[in-house]
Amino acid sequence: MEKDQLLAKWLNNDLSEDELAVFKASPDFEKYQKIKNYTEHLEVGDLDENSMLSNILKQKKAAPKAVPLYKKWMFRAAAVFVIALGITFVLKFLVPQTETAGFGQKTTFSLPDNSEVVLNSGSEINYKKWNWNNSRHLELKGEAYFRVSKGKRFEVQTSLGKVTVLGTQFNVKARKNRFDVTCYEGRVKVNYADTQILLTHGQSVSFENGKQVKMKINSLKPEWMDNQICFYKENLRTLLDEVERQYNITIELNNKDTLSIFTGKLPAKDLNTALHIINTTYNLKVQKVSKNKIIIDGK
Repeated sequence: MEKDQLLAKWLNNDLSEDELAVFKASPDFEKYQKIKNYTEHLEVGDLDENSMLSNILKQKKAAPKAVPLYKKWMFRAAAVFVIALGITFVLKFLVPQTETAGFGQKTTFSLPDNSEVVLNSGSEINYKKWNWNNSRHLELKGEAYFRVSKGKRFEVQTSLGKVTVLGTQFNVKARKNRFDVTCYEGRVKVNYADTQILLTHGQSVSFENGKQVKMKINSLKPEWMDNQICFYKENLRTLLDEVERQYNITIELNNKDTLSIFTGKLPAKDLNTALHIINTTYNLKVQKVSKNKIIIDGK
């Protein structure tokens, strides 16, 4: 059976069990299902049936024309195709787009203006393609590095604060109560609570629980892009959370002291070395329970 006929019969719930199984196995089934779900929620205005009947009766009656069966299928398939194009446009441009990087992964993608984004492990970005060049706004959960093409204002919104630029390179990290922004090129405006600060090339700022720390950096890009996890005055629990994200593992910490501050780097591709550094720095006992679970106890 032709694909258009299967689609039309499926929309009318006329498929047999065998035909339905074949249709569900097609690569486009998921897209058609989204279209169907969307159109089921479309609403039209109430019809004035009496007025419609009156207008029909006033019109000159024409001799009925017989339409061949194959033409009915063609008309129906054409209508379905037009609807599919419309809904595809809506899904592609109006519905928010989501990019994610799972634990142990990094994701690189381009925005509609060719701005480049690199997502760090355990991070997510949401944005809309529609009218992007006039409204360059996205929402970030986690950490990402941006190479922004020059244009109108570019905004990165997080749960902790907002970063605004025109065209530059910068890194944004929003984890729990800590908000870090680093500028590698150009200028970056950072809004955190009631504070607004302007960063230029080589400057970085961190906010945590209302406290602000500003510093200078010498690197040309974030260390995590070179598989190094960099920490600046962060506590043990925060450090272990990042290790969990980078290595896609679970760490159980049985230690009362979680407030000791750590500044330094850990490898993101060598778990044994990373654990050894943590062990010697905090005088802890590390035990691998399984491939993906580690227990850390105080000595």
